[in-house]
Amino acid sequence: MARIVVIGGGLGGMAAAARLAKLGHEVALLEASGQLGGALAPVERDGFVWDAGPASTLLPAALRDLFRKSGRPLEKELGAELEPLPIVREHRFADRTSIRLPGGSRADQHAAFEELGTGLGDKWVRHVDIYADVWTLLRQHYVEAPWDPYTKGAVPKELAALFAIRETLYKRLRHDFRDERLALVAGYPAVAEGHDLRNVPSWVGVHSYVEQIFGGWRVPGGMGRIAYLLGARLQTRGVTVRTGVEVLDLVVREGRVAAVRTAEGDAEADAVVVAVDPRRLPALAPYVERTMPAIPPVVAHLGLRGDVPELEHELVIHEEPMLTVRPGGIAPDGCTAWTVHGRGKIAEDLLDALARHKIDVREHVVTRVDLSPRDLVEQWRGSPMGVLWQGRGTVRNRLGPSTPITGVYAAGAHAAPGAGVPFVTQSAALVAQLIGPA
Repeated sequence: MARIVVIGGGLGGMAAAARLAKLGHEVALLEASGQLGGALAPVERDGFVWDAGPASTLLPAALRDLFRKSGRPLEKELGAELEPLPIVREHRFADRTSIRLPGGSRADQHAAFEELGTGLGDKWVRHVDIYADVWTLLRQHYVEAPWDPYTKGAVPKELAALFAIRETLYKRLRHDFRDERLALVAGYPAVAEGHDLRNVPSWVGVHSYVEQIFGGWRVPGGMGRIAYLLGARLQTRGVTVRTGVEVLDLVVREGRVAAVRTAEGDAEADAVVVAVDPRRLPALAPYVERTMPAIPPVVAHLGLRGDVPELEHELVIHEEPMLTVRPGGIAPDGCTAWTVHGRGKIAEDLLDALARHKIDVREHVVTRVDLSPRDLVEQWRGSPMGVLWQGRGTVRNRLGPSTPITGVYAAGAHAAPGAGVPFVTQSAALVAQLIGPA
């Protein structure tokens, strides 16, 4: 039985701790804040509850596999099924046209884009189709199997060739779409995570394929329920959870991790899983000095009373600034809970910007929580958006699931295979594969 310390109590850390404890290891989880959950922990005020970070997920199999491999199935824990989203999001454009984007169906997406303009459906599905082989390659050699960029010849040639492609997503979208609206839809997932498409490799556009094939899914009661259930799962599996513990560094002896240094003393460890931004730990910082965090958006959580517009699960307004509205929070009777994200040049209040687009809820606000990107990064000790894309080399500059220090592993948004609920969840599975059973 190995003594394993997991640093960070967000989704990646909790998922890794649950899996490793189920494999028979002695696991301790250290979280700097006073609660578990990270970006999944909900925001609550005056009877309103909002998703702090993601409000839905792709690839629900990742969450289902986590719960099945660490205990009871997810749906049994929830007491309900995950809910498929008929419309993943609505996109509104500067010319006042819009598209309601379905997920999980090539034919439905084709029809939706044909309504936007004759021939646009063909152009859209042709673009998405190019990522079918990309997804197969990524799934087999990167998302579902640990990759090792530190050992010569360990990366499959096909994967190495994909990661060496110089083409950016910006260039790919400009090549495939003369209609700017299609490029905005395809580029949105990366832009929403804080990336400049000129610095994003074209293969990252695989998100559109995953969304089309698997669709979007919502957790009944909000994503915060996943954090709550995982916290309970850690207790069931006998994980020692310590909150309010700030990790200062790793203790490395002769090239191998020996302990985790905290303000309260050293915690000895045979292995360590780093599920926070590794730049925060001096022992790992030199290995990720070329990386930067992707900056979160400006966020306003709104508690609204009275009649407000009925919106889709997610509404994106593609103007300056880009606004994303998520109306799916929990609210008292007669009220509604919205979350608004803003990106770009924000020179006015987010609600004033919304009002310019004929969505005026300013007089309906009964409570409000405003959070800057800095607030979010400080609260979460890092960015849930993970590592900023700075060109094709970024994929090799971030850590995970292994690291150059023996006995140290990386999970979470800052590790491979990247940010987003399914990929962060999968990062824990990759670490568990490498460490193996006790």
